Amino acid sequence: MLAEHTASITASLPLKSGPLHIVDLGCGTGAGTFALLARFPEAEVAAVDSSADHLRRLREKAEASGVDDRVRTVQADLDAAWPDLGTPELVWASASMHHMADPARTLRKVHELLAPGGLFAVVEPVGFPRFLPEGGPEERPGLEERIHAASDQHHAEHVPHCGADWGPGLTDAGFTVEETRTITVHLDGSRHEAIGRYALRGLQRMRGTVAQALPAEDLTALDRLLAADGPHSILRRADLAVRTERTVWAARRA
Repeated sequence: MLAEHTASITASLPLKSGPLHIVDLGCGTGAGTFALLARFPEAEVAAVDSSADHLRRLREKAEASGVDDRVRTVQADLDAAWPDLGTPELVWASASMHHMADPARTLRKVHELLAPGGLFAVVEPVGFPRFLPEGGPEERPGLEERIHAASDQHHAEHVPHCGADWGPGLTDAGFTVEETRTITVHLDGSRHEAIGRYALRGLQRMRGTVAQALPAEDLTALDRLLAADGPHSILRRADLAVRTERTVWAARRA
């Protein structure tokens, strides 16, 4: 869903020349990896993740797209010993830094890893996307805001680096932060048929963290939205949108 915005981020990175060696830290199933491959057609990407399933799916997509010769998948826990990732000119970390147990250590490791003059791009979401119209749904107004409030409280306790300002940490690790900017995303559901599925999966994931904090009436309303075949399913709504923000830090190793 955010491929266009990811492509715009890769296109605007303050690079002095096209990198030939790129590392995608916490690559997931490859949204950033494929954006980087498209933006830098001469480059090879080392896609690093702790999930073997994510890497398998990424590899399958790379083979289907004919770019598997430009991708090296690396399974690794970045909170433990780091694998040999070469000396990249660009390191990309999208929605992964806040998952690190010791982010300061990770920033130092990236600084050591990068080639002199190389760039580290950190992309982090500003909270989870919102999908329903303001005040929705009609039978339980304000439900989505209460879900987000409960989710924010959960992440403040269990994922304390979510929503952090990475600028000071990058500076402490020896980087020069050349650019910080926040991108506003608003995708109209009437123009993107996949938004319903994206909203369904996003709210399903959030349910697992907020169920204990929501009143019974809110949880019932949420479950009605998540019932894919039900009359109140979020898949049946024509008024959805994706509303979110992403912050980008571009930091250079001297």
